[in-house]
Amino acid sequence: MITPPSKALQTNRDERWKFLRDVLVFQLKMFLDNVRDFALMPIALVAAIIDLVFRGEREGALFYKVLRWGSHSEAVIDVYSAIEHHEKGDFRVSRDYTVDGVIARLEGVLVRECEKGGTAASIKAAMDRAIDQVHRETGKLGRKNQELRSDGTSEHEHE
Repeated sequence: MITPPSKALQTNRDERWKFLRDVLVFQLKMFLDNVRDFALMPIALVAAIIDLVFRGEREGALFYKVLRWGSHSEAVIDVYSAIEHHEKGDFRVSRDYTVDGVIARLEGVLVRECEKGGTAASIKAAMDRAIDQVHRETGKLGRKNQELRSDGTSEHEHE
């Protein structure tokens, strides 16, 4: 007589198939996301050129319409939906270290140097200092995160 698998064994199998499904769906979504991005790059550039040549209802109207479409399609694809029901964890990204945050910091340096009448060499030196500062700041954060163990305590607490 064949005995039915235990409930724990069935749960493990269900989790395994859910995991495999998530892997396959993630790969499909990444493919779709990349195809969308590959198409969006030239479309956005052409839209920007059209906006520069032909004035629309507002500056960049066509370009921003393409960006809205891209944002909408990103939400539809929802690449990372497989982790929506997982624990969030403590990982946070400071707004200062997002791509927009770093670009804003470098733009600020560039604008200040240009307003001071800086030369190309002084602008380059100021940009180098700003990038070095970002590296120092993110390096400190990286070392701090490396010291954290998987159980959330620092290495020093286990010595």
